[in-house]
Amino acid sequence: MELRVIEKTDTELRIEIAGEDHTFMNVLKGVLLETDGVAAATYDMNPEQSGGQTEPVLTVKSESDDPLDLLADAAAAITERTGSLRDAVRAA
Repeated sequence: MELRVIEKTDTELRIEIAGEDHTFMNVLKGVLLETDGVAAATYDMNPEQSGGQTEPVLTVKSESDDPLDLLADAAAAITERTGSLRDAVRAA
């Protein structure tokens, strides 16, 4: 997975996440929206016909925290949830 920061301020982050599709981006956006301190989270995937962007761009707006820290928290939460699912499947 390749990440490219497009724009970053104290409370907003726009980052390109290469190689991902709606499946991953919806999970990431959903977990971000559940994360304390996140004011808004969305992503955009434009078709090639709309200017050439094909990789998803995630936008995270925070209430006051560093949005990169919030993104890291969301990634950790996804890892924890998938680990719990994996353990439950193995136990079944």
